[in-house]
Amino acid sequence: MSEPVPSITSAPEPLAVDQARRTRSYLIQMSIRVVCIIGAVLVDGWVRWALVAAAVVLPYSAVLIANSGRDHVTHDTSPVTPAAAPALTELSDVAPDAPRAAGAPTPDAPSAGRVIDHVDD
Repeated sequence: MSEPVPSITSAPEPLAVDQARRTRSYLIQMSIRVVCIIGAVLVDGWVRWALVAAAVVLPYSAVLIANSGRDHVTHDTSPVTPAAAPALTELSDVAPDAPRAAGAPTPDAPSAGRVIDHVDD
C-alpha cells in the first residue's frame, strides 16, 4: 500500500513569514511600552501609575506572544466534485416534410441533426 501524497494546501506557512509576523508583533508592543514610559514621565496622578504598570507588564506579554510558536492553520482539503454536464439537445437539419437528396441521412440516423444549447465551461 502506498503512502498518501501530501497536498500543497496542507503545507504550513513558510518559516520566514512566521518569523516576520512575530518580530513585527514584538516591535509594536515594545513601541507601545516606550510610549507608556514617556507618558509616565509627562503626566501626573493615577494615569502615571497606569502607564508604569503597562510598561512593566508589556515586556512579559510581548515575549510570550513572540515565542508562542507557529500558528497551526488547517485548510479544507476535501476533493471538489465537478457538476454534471448539461444534456445536449439535437435538432433535425431539415424539415420533416422536405424532400431529401440522395444519400442524405435520415432523421433517425446517428449523425442526423445538430447540437444546440452547448455551453463551454
